[in-house]
Amino acid sequence: MTMRLTGYRFGRIEVDGVPYHHDLAILETAVREWRRREGHRVHPEDVQDALAERPELLIVGTGHSGLLQVTAEVARLVADRGIELLAVKTAEAVDAYNDLARAKRVCAMLHLTC
Repeated sequence: MTMRLTGYRFGRIEVDGVPYHHDLAILETAVREWRRREGHRVHPEDVQDALAERPELLIVGTGHSGLLQVTAEVARLVADRGIELLAVKTAEAVDAYNDLARAKRVCAMLHLTC
């Protein structure tokens, strides 16, 4: 069953009604804290959990103001695996996840601040 993301605001989000206050990886099988090698840049090792689930779409929430940057290496890695990448501000990422996860396999990596 697809998870539902609600109540996003700077530094907070709810997943199926459970509040979180740290960056999250929304996987098909779990919700995990998302830690990155470098604070505001996404590197290949930062998305390995999501790629292991073989999604059709990887959504990256780039933060409230969009400061998180997806590196070119990640974009190439995702494309090479035939996975669509959508990197948008986190509010847009939440909406996209809720809309698209009902129809396809989607993982989301969400930066909740900045």
